[in-house]
Amino acid sequence: MMLGGLSALQHNSEVVLLAGIEFRHLRRESSTRRFLRIHGNEETAHEALLRTMDSQAGEGWSVTSKTRLVEVAGGRIDPNRLWSRPGAEKSYRANNPAWSGAELKKALDWLDRERPKALETILPPAGGLMVALHNNGPGYSVETERPISQAVSLPRKAEPHEFFLATARSDYEIIAAGPYNVVLQSEAGGEDDGSLSRLCARRGIRYVNLEVSHGKLEKQVEMLKWLLQALP
Repeated sequence: MMLGGLSALQHNSEVVLLAGIEFRHLRRESSTRRFLRIHGNEETAHEALLRTMDSQAGEGWSVTSKTRLVEVAGGRIDPNRLWSRPGAEKSYRANNPAWSGAELKKALDWLDRERPKALETILPPAGGLMVALHNNGPGYSVETERPISQAVSLPRKAEPHEFFLATARSDYEIIAAGPYNVVLQSEAGGEDDGSLSRLCARRGIRYVNLEVSHGKLEKQVEMLKWLLQALP
């Protein structure tokens, strides 16, 4: 449907600040499904989100930055590492080596105040589904996640860069019965890296991450549409 030259999705969008990060907020009909593209250098994920939401109900957030790191509270940070204080601290330390202890504490304290409001905005209501879209390069694949996963299904071992990561066993079992690679991480084991998947696992929130290689837009759209049809 076109509204004044814009699609219904484009018309129902606005720029919002969440934890100091600028996102494009997309809305299309009422739904308990939420979508997130959090890394600005993952353009394939952004295009897949727009194309899919043009025909799927839900709310989506896509970071407006064009770079992987963003500036929050005066320092550079990976936006998918700020969902816990330990994760944010590790990312801040790595990306702001000249910071003093006082500068680090000030930024972390600010994030502690802002994080709950951001989560309240983007997370789905009880029983709803959060889908995060990511793109990866040669250094990351499903094999990276296998050691910290509780279950693994790899019907497409020859395509290790294309896979799902689910935090709910019920969602994992549905995906595992399908044609795509998937891992289950319902327990947030190991070091807290501040990622949204670990937070959702701890809180019992239905979260599915869709990983696809950079540039494989048709594959990401295909997998996302399949997922939304398969899951309740």
